[in-house]
Amino acid sequence: MAAKSIDGPGGKKPASAATNLIAGGGAGMMEALACHPLDTIKVRMQLSRRARMPGAPKRGFLTTGKEIIKRETPLGLYKGLGAVLTGIVPKMAIRFTSYEWYKQMLADKNGMVTGKSTFLAGLSAGVTEAVAVVTPMEVIKIRLQAQHHSMADPLDIPKYRNAAHALYTVLKEEGFGALYRGVSLTALRQGSNQAVNFTAYSEFRAALQKYQGTTDLPGYQTMFIGLVSGAMGPLSNAPIDTIKTRLQKTPAEPGQSGIQRILNISKDMWKQEGSRSFYKGITPRIMRVAPGQAVTFTVYEYLKGVLEKAKEIIPTGSYEE
Repeated sequence: MAAKSIDGPGGKKPASAATNLIAGGGAGMMEALACHPLDTIKVRMQLSRRARMPGAPKRGFLTTGKEIIKRETPLGLYKGLGAVLTGIVPKMAIRFTSYEWYKQMLADKNGMVTGKSTFLAGLSAGVTEAVAVVTPMEVIKIRLQAQHHSMADPLDIPKYRNAAHALYTVLKEEGFGALYRGVSLTALRQGSNQAVNFTAYSEFRAALQKYQGTTDLPGYQTMFIGLVSGAMGPLSNAPIDTIKTRLQKTPAEPGQSGIQRILNISKDMWKQEGSRSFYKGITPRIMRVAPGQAVTFTVYEYLKGVLEKAKEIIPTGSYEE
């Protein structure tokens, strides 16, 4: 992997925190709106215990999606979206801002960043967003997605009515610590995801720029390399994500540590459902994460370009204050 400069095309300085906030937040909202149904299907598949029932037919992501729509209406696919949208702006802002910060910190004295430094910067950015935003957001999202109530029946009242009510209920019944249940697994998942994601994206982007002799890539190429790099993370850490989902779905048992719960869940899955259970939901997860990263990088690069051009037009760059 060849070392790359921390500066952008034409020697431009890295994007500012304000640019990352606006571009990252906009990209995150578009990604959530477009891909959230696949995330709901993934969570339902990961929580399924059908493998324990003798003779039970296997249920793929299409069948799972159809059953959600049939029993809970199409809106059932968007359960937990409120929690995601609430956290997506700070999540993406933290991801891109911290990634640039870590990358600059790991650059050598000539301002060059190696592939190893890019990997470490992505890893650190993923852990940062996991601790700051993602873990509490995922706990609330999974509690909402795990409910099998019909959104068309006003008499079918779920335990958690919306993201705000779920947050209030979890805090009241289980305490603040419940919001950080599974934080170690979430940090491991997000860290490995972003390490692989940013490294692959940077390398693919640099290769295309060198091959084409240009620094500006068209949107369809940005989308394609975002799609490919986005698929690599889920393939590398699927078991972590499945265990994390089951851990965050249920309240903690008294006297049981987080490590004990993780080990018990893992043993239970292996014993009762087999090794394949660790990869439940991998298809919808790749279908969720890969297009999500394609949307995120494409919208982010587009909005960042628009904002940087606006900054050049407005000499004061006052929007950053």
